[in-house]
Amino acid sequence: MTKLVLVLLIGLMCEAVGVVFLSKAIKEIGEVKQVSASEIWRLVKSGATNSKMVAGVALEAVFFGVLLYLMSQAELSFVWPMTALSFVFTTIAAKLILKEQVSGLRWSGVVFIMIGAAVITLSEKMKPKPATVTAPAESRH
Repeated sequence: MTKLVLVLLIGLMCEAVGVVFLSKAIKEIGEVKQVSASEIWRLVKSGATNSKMVAGVALEAVFFGVLLYLMSQAELSFVWPMTALSFVFTTIAAKLILKEQVSGLRWSGVVFIMIGAAVITLSEKMKPKPATVTAPAESRH
């Protein structure tokens, strides 16, 4: 399980940094002035040529790949709630990289998320291990 948690943490770091890149990119590209085909095309074209947007999408793709790997290795009821830690990583990244102001109330929410993730991890560790079945010895006559 340690390997799964390590892979998850790496994926969550990619996700948090990816979201920061996407936030920076969309602010560079500019706001949506109206919902129209030409405006959507402008956003797509601008996003495809913005290095921060490309990096953000790539990091989000890495996170998605990590998520698929984790779901193939562990129960969904363990993996999916643990992805809530992305809120923790993203809040920290927003504070450190984007210099956002994070209120005490918001930090309280982050602490509750961390407690929830700890409870989920503990429940996985306390889960009974499946009994190992040994093949009967071959009898020789």
